[in-house]
Amino acid sequence: MKVMNYLNLNQHPAHLQFYRNRTNAFAEIYHAHQGMEILIVHEGTGTVVVEQQIFDLVPGRLFYFKPFQLHRIRMNELAQQSYIRSFFVFEPALLDSCLVAFPSTREFFQKLWKDPLSIQNISGLNTDALHNLLHTHQQNIEHAKPEHLLEEQLFFLISLMHHLKTSYPLTNYERSAERTSQVKSSSLAEKVMEWIEIHYMEPFELSQLAQAIHLSPNHISAVFKQMVGSSIIEYLTARRIRQACWLLKSSDLPIQGIGRAVGLGNFSYFCQMFKKHVGMTPYQFKKTPRM
Repeated sequence: MKVMNYLNLNQHPAHLQFYRNRTNAFAEIYHAHQGMEILIVHEGTGTVVVEQQIFDLVPGRLFYFKPFQLHRIRMNELAQQSYIRSFFVFEPALLDSCLVAFPSTREFFQKLWKDPLSIQNISGLNTDALHNLLHTHQQNIEHAKPEHLLEEQLFFLISLMHHLKTSYPLTNYERSAERTSQVKSSSLAEKVMEWIEIHYMEPFELSQLAQAIHLSPNHISAVFKQMVGSSIIEYLTARRIRQACWLLKSSDLPIQGIGRAVGLGNFSYFCQMFKKHVGMTPYQFKKTPRM
């Protein structure tokens, strides 16, 4: 289980893939990464786990994930089902600076980027218009000279934000966000994730979780595995490593203190787990420059 996908946004601030067929190469992992991610599903069905919620993944739906936000894509295991998606990861601050001349589009983008009540997915889009937009810019980007590549990529992202704002007005977004904040799902898996969100910085005991939810440990473990596709321990570890990455980049805490802050008080074990899931030591990750 690799938690941190590091996409070298320090070297180039946009990583765009159009209509990529991931049917035979897709790996179900918890991951978080530098930059904001937009995912558009063209073929395939499954689920998305993000912010202690589980959403249906279906063709025509768009998901977005904030920088270092832990999420997991799980495809349904159906024979002959293909998975084709477009995938855009970029530094949001750079796009935000490009949107200064377009205030209403910038306001819409900033809600997706920064609003704590953002709903993480957009459905009901005009798929024909969206495909036309993607195909047009895909051609421009693929044929761009290296010195013009970033300009074409940013122009596409500006156009995409304008399209989303026009197709999915801010008033609809605000109504959906309000509705989402009022109607909280009560599924068992989401209750487990909510409990972990409160207690991930403490030593974990499955019996304590079971007692809080009033079900047996075996039942909770089995249902969570069935609904999310991973064990509770795998999810807990991913949440801890994601928080450690965030603290390493955003705080002045010593590395040993960060281990304690995420529930991994044994310093050697924390460093071992971090390197296993991120691919580098906590010290190396902290020293890696950001945009």
